[in-house]
Amino acid sequence: MVQVTFHENPVTLPNKEVKVGDQIPNFTVLDNDLNPVTAQDTAGKVRLFTVSPSLDTSVCSDQAKRFSEEASSLGDEVAIYYVTCDLPFAQKRWVEVNEAKNLTTLSDHRDLSFGEAFGVTMQELRLLARSIFVVDENDKVTYVEYVPEGTNHPDYDKAIEAVKELTK
Repeated sequence: MVQVTFHENPVTLPNKEVKVGDQIPNFTVLDNDLNPVTAQDTAGKVRLFTVSPSLDTSVCSDQAKRFSEEASSLGDEVAIYYVTCDLPFAQKRWVEVNEAKNLTTLSDHRDLSFGEAFGVTMQELRLLARSIFVVDENDKVTYVEYVPEGTNHPDYDKAIEAVKELTK
C-alpha cells in the first residue's frame, strides 16, 4: 500500500496501487465543459496523467505549467492530462490565465473516480495525492510515481523520459 504525507502529516489513500505493467484502470472525470471523460476516451496515444491536489497552489500550478511546456516537444502522439479535484470552471480559468494550451485538465471532483481507481484519493482532505502515471497506446501503465510528500514536486525528468521511451 502506498503511503504519502501532506504537509508532513500521514494521509489515508485507498487500498489500491497502480503498478508498472498494469492495464489503465477505468475512471470517469469531467472536462472543462462538464462532459464525462473515461479511460477509453483517452485511448490511442501515449498518455501522461499528472495528478495534484489543486491548481490553486504554487507547486500544483508549477507542475501543470512544466508539463504544458514539455508537451510541445513530445509530439502529437502524446497527450497530457492534468487531473485534480478542482471544479471544471476553475480549471478552465487557470488554463486561460496561464495559457496552458498543451495539456487537458480533467476534474475528479464529482465522484473521485480517478482517485479511487489509481489509489490517490487523500481521504482526510478529499483531494488527490500528487502522482504521475504514463500509459502507452495499448493501455499499459509504463511509469508510476506516487510523490511521498504531497507538497513536493514530482520527478519531471523521469516522467518525461518515460514518455520519450514510448515515442522512439
